[in-house]
Amino acid sequence: MLAAGASRRMGTPKQLLRLGDKSLLEQTLEHVRGSSVYETVLVLGAAADEIQGKLPAIVDGVRVVINDDFQAGMGTSLRRGLAAVSPSVEAALIVLADQPFVRSATLDQLIACHRKTRPQILIPIYRGFRGNPVLLDHSVFPEVMHITGDIGCRAIFGAHTESIHKVEVDDAGVLLDIDSEEDWSKLSSSGDPAARIKKMAEIEVRHEIVAGRPELVIVGRDAVARALAGLARILDFTITIVDPLLSLDEFSEADRVLHVLDFSRLGAAERYVVVASRGQFDEEGVEQALQGNSNYTALLANRQRADEILRALKLRGLPAEKLTAVRAPAGLEIGAKNPAEIALSIMAEMVAARRKPS
Repeated sequence: MLAAGASRRMGTPKQLLRLGDKSLLEQTLEHVRGSSVYETVLVLGAAADEIQGKLPAIVDGVRVVINDDFQAGMGTSLRRGLAAVSPSVEAALIVLADQPFVRSATLDQLIACHRKTRPQILIPIYRGFRGNPVLLDHSVFPEVMHITGDIGCRAIFGAHTESIHKVEVDDAGVLLDIDSEEDWSKLSSSGDPAARIKKMAEIEVRHEIVAGRPELVIVGRDAVARALAGLARILDFTITIVDPLLSLDEFSEADRVLHVLDFSRLGAAERYVVVASRGQFDEEGVEQALQGNSNYTALLANRQRADEILRALKLRGLPAEKLTAVRAPAGLEIGAKNPAEIALSIMAEMVAARRKPS
């Protein structure tokens, strides 16, 4: 369990934030203890003394490791944690301390799947969206021990595209983490947020979709996504946002929000797709766009990440001619730096593709 972060965006150790009658860290540990894991290694770093002082019970049955190098990124915590596990373990669940809503039964489902199929990397999927925790087979531990920076387990995914297995889980908790005060305020005041998300309709529509208008589908909800939606509104596109957690009320530019990663729910249209999920749902978003024969597909990612995703999709059988049509990195080269400029470069490329003589 990785709990070494400095919580810079929170301004206080988020491990100690209260969720009901427990702290965030206690609730996450409770779910781990309720599963069939053999042992638990807890990696602390920033505020380690304060956390252990205020939560003395966390050490019961837990191997605590202190990562003094936590400021160098998540990779250092991964290395410290894996170095502390027993040599006989078959695999490790990389549990994030800021994901307190993942159920014990979900952890057991991942463990059972690993024992049955023995993939090197196992990723939980909810409604088509990938989540955490990731399960790593012991065979990839040596590679993880060389990870640097703050990218985490994903650093080795590109080298194991054929050995990654995704398992569908009925637990929205795998998508919920607390990175900011806004996250904490929203998730701590809504009872069981995973249950609330499960009740959300697969698609929310603001009003009747106007037939004949081109559609822009944006996978993601960051500043670039919002800037893109603003430009698309000016150009009279129907705007669909694809996100498992976002409500329609939270994205005023959107005509509808799709809460399941399945573009077949959108119907037929002249469709343009931009995947801007910042690594969360990149591969799945591009795959849906290509399977749905979108008129334009763009991926907001650096060249290395884009190549990894396209290679993975090729191994999954997507035709080469479709993969070569993906615009990655997305957008025309105009020296764009900020979200608005990046959105403009993508929209210009999209318009050029739309107006290109057939």
